[in-house]
Amino acid sequence: MLFGVFDGHGGASCSHVITKRLFDYICVSLLPKPLLLEYLESGNQLVEMRNETFDLVGELKTLYAQSLKSYVLKLINESQEHQFKMKDALEKAFLQLDEDIMAEARFNINSEVDNLTLNVGLSGSVACVAHIDGPHLHVASTGDCLAVVGVYTDDDTWIAKVMVEEHNTDNLNELHRVISEHPSNEKDTVIKYERLLGQLAPLRAFGDLRYKWSREMLSEHIVPKLGENAIPPFYYTPPYLTAKPQVAHHHLQPRDKFLILATDGLWDFMSPLQVVRLVGEHMSGKVTLTPLKLPRKNMKLSDINNLLLQRRDSLKRKPVDANACTHLIRNALGGSEYGVEHAKLSQLLNLPKNISRSFRDDITITIVYFNTEYLRHPQS
Repeated sequence: MLFGVFDGHGGASCSHVITKRLFDYICVSLLPKPLLLEYLESGNQLVEMRNETFDLVGELKTLYAQSLKSYVLKLINESQEHQFKMKDALEKAFLQLDEDIMAEARFNINSEVDNLTLNVGLSGSVACVAHIDGPHLHVASTGDCLAVVGVYTDDDTWIAKVMVEEHNTDNLNELHRVISEHPSNEKDTVIKYERLLGQLAPLRAFGDLRYKWSREMLSEHIVPKLGENAIPPFYYTPPYLTAKPQVAHHHLQPRDKFLILATDGLWDFMSPLQVVRLVGEHMSGKVTLTPLKLPRKNMKLSDINNLLLQRRDSLKRKPVDANACTHLIRNALGGSEYGVEHAKLSQLLNLPKNISRSFRDDITITIVYFNTEYLRHPQS
């Protein structure tokens, strides 16, 4: 299974496109050559998507299918000198999709279709994707989203296992990486005002061609459309931005209860441990929202009694929200030292769009619950 959160900036175009395309690129990066050949012949759907709320225009669908096919052919023709590594496959998928977005934006740049692809390339998006195969969890992240595993310890406490780092100026390793990739005389200009070239907050992202194309290409194709300010200040040695993800692996254990994928809007308000505790409390209290069902047949009366005692304790933590993501957002925006202040929550949710960004960022959350019984006896 694949899960992901995507957070756009400079418009929604890039994030919409990444949402539609990235899983396909990951899928073909994982397939062996015989299955890639079979896919080329059949043209069958690669990934069954859930929770889709929008569609792309027909011209873009055709173009994107051609780009994916070209990538599949590239994979088929590659000589396999090294053993398959999940980390390499995920990196390759991210980088190839971004490379295609850049290429599509500059191909026949004055045609009608390419005005659309140019908008995709001009806007940007960060992404955090989780791939789960049995007990194996891989997370690939480009940008400032986070993936956190909620771990329930033997002494009944929660631990937050942060899988990846935020790629922004708060991350010293990331800061040093960006500065080291440019001449020493740019060390004071690559990062200004805690942003890339004084403008962009995430230090890795899809799209954002204004931080990737050469100065000559920007002058020829972008400046006539957007003006001289389209070229960032101190733009000497591009590219300044990459879509290369950080990839982490975790072998899931029975005490790993859930995975939280969320955009930076959530982490602006709460720490990973606070988030994990809230989801853990919600998970414990949520059982009271549904009728009691015995987990297995032929249970002893003593086991049923223990189950009822646990349920009674859970009643004390009965949540307002059936959905844990809603529960998190309610506490993130309305939380105070005295509990949730609904007036504060209402105020933050009802701010006009033109000023809401000054008080809160958009928040996208996906929570994946793990099957503890399976993790006790995994198949692989």
